[in-house]
Amino acid sequence: MLSSVAVAVALYAFFIGALYYGQRALLYHPNQKIPDPEVYGVPEMSVVKVPTTDGLALHAWWRAPTDAAKPIIVYYHGNAGHIGDRAGKIRAVLDAGYGVLLMSYRYNAGVGGTPSEAGLFLDGEAAIQFLTTAGHGVEHLVMYGESLGSGVAVEMAARHNVAAVVLEAPYTNMADVAQHHYWYTPARWLLKDRFDSASRIRDVKAPVLVFHGGRDRVIPDRYGRGLYDVASQPKEFHFFENGAHNDLYDHGAAKAVLVFLERNIVR
Repeated sequence: MLSSVAVAVALYAFFIGALYYGQRALLYHPNQKIPDPEVYGVPEMSVVKVPTTDGLALHAWWRAPTDAAKPIIVYYHGNAGHIGDRAGKIRAVLDAGYGVLLMSYRYNAGVGGTPSEAGLFLDGEAAIQFLTTAGHGVEHLVMYGESLGSGVAVEMAARHNVAAVVLEAPYTNMADVAQHHYWYTPARWLLKDRFDSASRIRDVKAPVLVFHGGRDRVIPDRYGRGLYDVASQPKEFHFFENGAHNDLYDHGAAKAVLVFLERNIVR
C-alpha cells in the first residue's frame, strides 16, 4: 500500500516537473510560414519588417489609413497560426478606411526568436515604435488584442496614451486560465509568463471594448467578463452567446468593432 502511494506521488511530481519545464511549449505554438497578403485576400497591404530593440526583424503587414479621420489598428494575434489567418478579421476595418498594422511575433515567420512574456512585450513596443517613427502618434493608435495577444494589447495601452483598446476573447491573467485547464495541479504557482491584464488594465485610460463567446472552451467568457469588470469607463462588453473562441467574426464581431470605434474615437 505504501509503495503504491509512493509511486503515485512520484509520478505526480514528475508530471508537475514536466508541466513546469514544458509550459512554454503548451502556451506558444510557433508557425514558420511567411504568408503573402494577396493570397489571403488583402492585396492592399504591404509586407514590412518591424525591428525590435533586441535585434530581431518581425514579419508584419501594413496599410496606412485611407481616411484621414481614421486611426491605425495595431493587431496582436493569438498564440497559434500566422497573420494570414487573421486577414478575414481585418477586412471590415480596411474597407472602412482604417490603417492596420498586423503583427507577427518573434517565434513566427522564421524570425528566430524564442517566446516569453517579456519577449512579446518587446514585440508590442516594436510595433508602436515602427509607427511613431513613421510619424503616427500613439494617440492615433488602437491596440487590438486577440486571445493571448490581448495581454500584449493591454500592456501597451497601459504604457501609452493610445486612442482605444479592442480585446477579443481576453483573460484576467494567464494564471487563472492555466488553473482552469490544469485544475488538478498548482498551475498558477508554476507559471512563468503571467500576462496579468487585470492589474494592468486599471492603468488604461482609453475606451475599451471586450467581446467574448459563450461557447469558448479555450478561455471561458467569465475571464473576459472579469477583465471587463476591472476596466475603467468608458467601456463596452459584447457577448456572442453561440460564439466559440475563434469564430466570433461569424457572429457579428466586425460590426461591434466598427460601431465601437465610430462611437468612441472617429470624429
